[in-house]
Amino acid sequence: MNKIRVSVVSYTNSLPFLHGIKASAKLLEQIDLSVDVPAECARKVIHDEADLGIIPVAALSKIPNHHIVTDYCIGSDGPVDSVFVFSSKPIAEIESLRLDHQSRTSNGLARILLKHYWKKDVKVVMEGDADAWVLIGDRTFAQKDKVPYVYDLGEVWKEFTGLPFAFAVWVANKKLPENFINDFNEALKIGVSNPTVIIPELPENPDFNYEKYLTNYLDYPLDIKKREAIQRYLQYYRELEEIDFKGV
Repeated sequence: MNKIRVSVVSYTNSLPFLHGIKASAKLLEQIDLSVDVPAECARKVIHDEADLGIIPVAALSKIPNHHIVTDYCIGSDGPVDSVFVFSSKPIAEIESLRLDHQSRTSNGLARILLKHYWKKDVKVVMEGDADAWVLIGDRTFAQKDKVPYVYDLGEVWKEFTGLPFAFAVWVANKKLPENFINDFNEALKIGVSNPTVIIPELPENPDFNYEKYLTNYLDYPLDIKKREAIQRYLQYYRELEEIDFKGV
């Protein structure tokens, strides 16, 4: 039987998943594993270079007949402490936003919140100077005190909708064997049940509390409310895609 190609995000928030996967000898026999940034995870599944990946939710519309196959996600119920808009001025005064190359979902979330929550119409750029910028993942650790204005997008989404958020979910681009899905789900469960076990492997960062991040900010179960949040987000995201397509 061909091995199932699995792509995992390389950020700290995904390492409990990776720990659970690597701890399962039964599962490792069934997979070819790669470790990537979020956008690359999505690209591999979209282009059938991987069968299963932890996919930013904005990419779901790019995967025909996608299957969300586990009970777990990268999520938060309020602040997430690793997905931000950083700004040189108050959000009410910004005129431009620079996006992050590493995640379509967080870029979309920032734009959605600017339009619908902050009621701001700003210039969006991928490069160069801007009043504010999206930054995600491990690059944000210990950066909050170095920037004049900081907006946690998990927290703002919760204020806006009353819902938690799922930034990324486990998605297959084809139907996978049920036995494999059960084994995979069990490995993820083991990994997130004790997320702090990965801390000794992490680079030292005296200005960032890994334990608090992994246990207080991240919320891994993919429950009904997070599924509702995904659908709400995708409705807003489709509006952005329509605007971009029209060149407005």
